[in-house]
Amino acid sequence: MKASHSLQLGVTVLTTVRPWLSLFRAGNSITGIFGVFLGSILASRGMPGEEHVPIIVLHSLSVMTFMFSWNALNDFMDVDIDRINRPDRPIPSGKISPRSAKLGIQSTGLISALSLMGAGYLSSKGEMGINGWLPALLIWVLALFLLFHYEAKTRFSYGLKDRGLPGNFAISMSVGLVIIFGAASVSKPLDYRAWAVFIMGFLYNLSREIVKDIEDMEGDKGRDTFAMRGGEERASALSASLLVLALAAMLFPFLPSFGIFTEWHVIFVIPAMVSLMMVKPRLMSSEYKSAQLMTKRSMQLCLLAFLAISLIPN
Repeated sequence: MKASHSLQLGVTVLTTVRPWLSLFRAGNSITGIFGVFLGSILASRGMPGEEHVPIIVLHSLSVMTFMFSWNALNDFMDVDIDRINRPDRPIPSGKISPRSAKLGIQSTGLISALSLMGAGYLSSKGEMGINGWLPALLIWVLALFLLFHYEAKTRFSYGLKDRGLPGNFAISMSVGLVIIFGAASVSKPLDYRAWAVFIMGFLYNLSREIVKDIEDMEGDKGRDTFAMRGGEERASALSASLLVLALAAMLFPFLPSFGIFTEWHVIFVIPAMVSLMMVKPRLMSSEYKSAQLMTKRSMQLCLLAFLAISLIPN
């Protein structure tokens, strides 16, 4: 009887939690933690010093909850579109009420801000100092600026979500900035290794965002996405071109003339290169879901490769 009750309780908890994990896109948001650690390791040329670890952890929590809040806000604002494109999403399906979603948005946003303030306080008491930490605050504020001008519907907002490529740029930049935020957690926001990976991540995400807009064309009537304005073929061609640039950005840092990474370490990015080259045939055959998932997989392999490279002693 006791085991049965525990099992029933576990099922109830899972049923309650699962829609929230979906609303926050927990899997994607948790990768923000990886991005912060990667940025700090790239900038440190190896594992960061012990004094930086609490700040990195707080930055990671801030990024994860910021992404929770943005993802939930995106669903909250897109509920009418999702009734057509994704009726199984938590809000249109009724698993989470709009009121509860709004509370989740506010709560996770507050946690993000408090985590950031905690990191600033620790920095001010340590060797980094408040001046060494301030770039991290500026990056967070920039991400908040992008969030506001992407999602907000007021006359003060640029309304980037409905402006096609500028909206895709905003999303891609905010994702890439996680790497720079990680570098800022060790007081090295201008580190060239971190910026090299930022450029790669930006191009990967920009390509993927355009493909996702192609997928959503049926429910995006009235929105000014690049796919809606230029058509499926042009959007697909642009996405493929951006992936070529991503491939170039992946390889250029290994060239002797750049000297950003050791030449022979290029072998670590081969799996990412192979999977990236598998995306174009999928785009050509209009397999857009498969194409954007393969792009995501290639990006993940690329980030793992640069993590491994950064941990190799020079």
